[in-house]
Amino acid sequence: MLSKLEEIKLVSQCALGDNRRAFGRLVEAYQPRLRRFLMNLTMGDENLTDDLAQETFIKAYTGIRQFKGLSGFGTWLYRIAYNEFYSEKRRHHEEHVDYIAESMQGASTAAADCTEAQMDVQVAMKALNPVERTVITLFYIDDLPLKKIASITSLPEGTVKSSIFRAKEKMRQAIESRH
Repeated sequence: MLSKLEEIKLVSQCALGDNRRAFGRLVEAYQPRLRRFLMNLTMGDENLTDDLAQETFIKAYTGIRQFKGLSGFGTWLYRIAYNEFYSEKRRHHEEHVDYIAESMQGASTAAADCTEAQMDVQVAMKALNPVERTVITLFYIDDLPLKKIASITSLPEGTVKSSIFRAKEKMRQAIESRH
C-alpha cells in the first residue's frame, strides 16, 4: 500500500502532468482491493467485476483533475466503483435479476469445490442486499472505518452502523438455516 505522501505525489503527477506511469502505480496499488470489493458486490461475477474495475479506473483517470483531496484517493476510487456498480445495475435491471438466478444455480455446482466455511460465507453474502454487502465488505474485509464507508456510500454513519448490524444478523440466520 502507498503511503499518504506517495499517494498525494502520484495523484498530483496525474492531475498536473497527465503522467500515465504515476496512474499505473495507483492502479497497481488499488486494483486488488477494488476488485475484491467489486467481486463481493457482483456476487462473484468475474467478468462484471473486471468490466466495472476497468470503468472505475478509466473514470478515475479522466476525472482525476476533479479530485479535491477532501477524502483519500482510495475512498474516492471506491465511490466511483460503487456508483459504477449501481449504474450498471440500473442499466441492466432485468438482466441482473436473471443473472442472480443463474448465479445461484451455478453456485450449487461450484459449491462442491468449496470448504464448509467458504460455503457458509457464500450463502451468508447472498442473503444480503447490495447495500448490506457493500458495508460488510468495506467494514470487515477492507477494514475501513465507518466514516469512510459513509463517504463511499453517501449514507449517514448511523445508517451504516445499522446496516452492518442487520447484515450480521441476516448472515447469522442464513448460516444457521444451513446447519
